[in-house]
Amino acid sequence: MKTYYVYIMSSKSGVLYIGVTNDLERRTCEHKQGIVPGFSQKYRTKKLIYFESCNDALSAIAREKQLKRWRRSKKDALIARLNPQNEDLFVKLSLAP
Repeated sequence: MKTYYVYIMSSKSGVLYIGVTNDLERRTCEHKQGIVPGFSQKYRTKKLIYFESCNDALSAIAREKQLKRWRRSKKDALIARLNPQNEDLFVKLSLAP
């Protein structure tokens, strides 16, 4: 069974990028290296500040669309609830066995 992730990256200036992947560590590395073309590359979203897992791609895509429709204040509240220190969660991913 494959796991899919909905994730939020942020830039130093606070711009948010919401995406879906089946390999969160690889995808985060791509953001950090600046090789994801388009919005993410333009706004330099390099800090993983939120993620959640889903059991299937359709659920992950539906959740991504839902989050993208939310107002910024609601996104900020979600992030603050699960990552109150606004840490780069990539460090925790990298330490996982």
